Amino acid sequence: MADDSFDRPGRAVPSGRLARLGVFGKLAGGVAGGMVAEGTRRLAAGQRPRLNDLLLTPGNIGRLADQLAHLRGAAMKLGQMISMDAGDLLPPELSAIMARLRDKASPMPPAQLQQVLTAQWGAGWRTRFARFEASPIAAASIGQVHRATTHDGRVLAIKVQYPGVAVSIDSDIDNVATLLRVSGLLPAGLDVAPLLGEAKRQLAEEADYEREARQLAAFGALLADDPRFVVPAPDPAFTTSQVLAMDFVAGVPVETLTQAPQEVRDRVAATLIGLVLRELFDFGLMQTDPNFGNYRWQPGAGGEDGRLVLLDFGAARAVPAATAGSYRGLLTAALAGERDGVRDAAVEAGFVGAAAMDRHRPQVNAMIDVVLRELNRPGAFDFGDRGFVAVLREEGTGIAADRAAWHLPPVDTLFVQRKISGTALLAARLKARVDVRSLLTARLAEA
Repeated sequence: MADDSFDRPGRAVPSGRLARLGVFGKLAGGVAGGMVAEGTRRLAAGQRPRLNDLLLTPGNIGRLADQLAHLRGAAMKLGQMISMDAGDLLPPELSAIMARLRDKASPMPPAQLQQVLTAQWGAGWRTRFARFEASPIAAASIGQVHRATTHDGRVLAIKVQYPGVAVSIDSDIDNVATLLRVSGLLPAGLDVAPLLGEAKRQLAEEADYEREARQLAAFGALLADDPRFVVPAPDPAFTTSQVLAMDFVAGVPVETLTQAPQEVRDRVAATLIGLVLRELFDFGLMQTDPNFGNYRWQPGAGGEDGRLVLLDFGAARAVPAATAGSYRGLLTAALAGERDGVRDAAVEAGFVGAAAMDRHRPQVNAMIDVVLRELNRPGAFDFGDRGFVAVLREEGTGIAADRAAWHLPPVDTLFVQRKISGTALLAARLKARVDVRSLLTARLAEA
């Protein structure tokens, strides 16, 4: 686990069902009160405010972000997932809320932490360590991380799950979705049902820390001979279903590389893209959560290249051979520049529904043409140049607005595509330049 500075004050996590429901009720009341106040102010000024103008005030945006962060768990995770998966489709106000949720988590207060660890390790748990740092080094949507030293001198990162997270996943996600729909914050044309189903499945798996320990060990073995990566080893003696112990690994946030030399950013992005291809085509196992916080960087010393630290394997899952085969067929057609082949492969694999293809063939063809043109440019692909995204959004908006064309891809495809999209977003954040075509050509030639 990597080192992070962390100094936010503790805030108790509502762990009971009624307590968590109360937070949603408080949030709804606060938003309503904010609407009344803003409406009164605008009417007094001679204005005729619209409903969205009253909902999307800075005060209401702040209330939503603050209360979702208070709940942590599935409520906060859903906001983060929406931000990563659908950010280009969201109104700016909602994007602002979700961006605030990426790093807004507060830790549990000491008394609540003590209760959780006593329940997991027993009343005398402190005697098992030479030192246990009460202040967390990181806090996220599901748990917080503490540094501890064993009596034999090993330094561990201890991830402690917030109380009530595992049993509140389904209700939290349903409550957040209802709140966003009723408030009008979600655009009418955005279908969040696939995202909600994915969130429930993924959160249930992420809340099982013994499962994550097994995935951590599996990836450690798969990457043991690759010097570009560091994967912390789990410690089974201290791991339970709600506490995950692993080696403490020093590192800095990967986003700090935005100030690194271009060649370093390019190498890191190419390494991450190569890892996605290995997960998809070699390992048959993929860590499907592309949150930037799951990567850290260890700068090289003495002229050596740096290393990527990989964290958080709760969302790791098997990739069926059929899913990998679908991507292989799609990429093969794309590298050949065959629009019809890409379109047929996309429908056959379930990436795109037949209805969307029948009803919006010109728009689909236009989107495929944009992708083929960008992919097959000679030389490195500039992830920092996002001009083509606006074209894809423009063509895709009309398709998304047609309810008859809505389509749910296979669930395994949703997970894989989420990792691919998140990796591309990180490469864009780094403004990296990568010869993606060469990477894909070499990888498919080995398959």
